[in-house]
Amino acid sequence: MMITEAYIREELKQVKDPEIPTISIVDLGIVTGIKIDNTDVHVTLTPTFAGCPALRLMEEMVVDHLNTNNKLGNISVETSFETTWTTDLITPEGHVAIKKHGLAPPRRNCSNISMEILESTNCPYCDSENTSMKSPFGPTLCRSLHYCNNCKQAFEGFKPV
Repeated sequence: MMITEAYIREELKQVKDPEIPTISIVDLGIVTGIKIDNTDVHVTLTPTFAGCPALRLMEEMVVDHLNTNNKLGNISVETSFETTWTTDLITPEGHVAIKKHGLAPPRRNCSNISMEILESTNCPYCDSENTSMKSPFGPTLCRSLHYCNNCKQAFEGFKPV
């Protein structure tokens, strides 16, 4: 069997984000490069934020997962900031996975972030637009805190960047 980028990308869909375990690192859009040389594989990750505390863990998870495949040779992973990660890199499947985790997915194509965009977040539980932002700062850099006035649920929103 020939090892292809598509094959490695499909394998990496099994590697989940440690902070949002319903989404793969592929669907989160942080796998920004895959190079194959015979059976050796080099994966490039671009973090969602420069200070992402889970970055080293994700690198290890990629190596560990790909090492379970006896068809592959040397596995290497690097972190790169050459490509800027944005929430537009999250796949449609990723949006579903984020919502499944109880987070409001980010809006698409938000090149100019404003408080209005952060505040206009649909509830991930009932899909209501009748929500209010309680704080632009959530438990991680990429989240904000919201409240749904319809179903009375507090929830976190994934910030668009």
